[in-house]
Amino acid sequence: MSTQEIPPWLREQLARFEQLQQSLQAILAQKQQVGLEQSEDEKALAELKKLGPDGIVYKSAGSLLVKANKEELQKEIEERRDLANTRLVVLAKQE
Repeated sequence: MSTQEIPPWLREQLARFEQLQQSLQAILAQKQQVGLEQSEDEKALAELKKLGPDGIVYKSAGSLLVKANKEELQKEIEERRDLANTRLVVLAKQE
């Protein structure tokens, strides 16, 4: 079947379908990326919990490692994890 044989309404539907496919692929890629970030945050929190109260922690600041307060860092990672959870919910709804 050549392009001339396809009715205009069907061509529009095919174009819309391809557009939706591309959107879905982008959403799935974002969802995978957020999931990886969330997994890294969970691992970091687990390591922080293993660390004693006198443990020294560092956080990445660009290409540097900077000494950080354990409780503040833990709170920061938990907030980032919660944000990732929210983003995953939104992406799941879009999917």
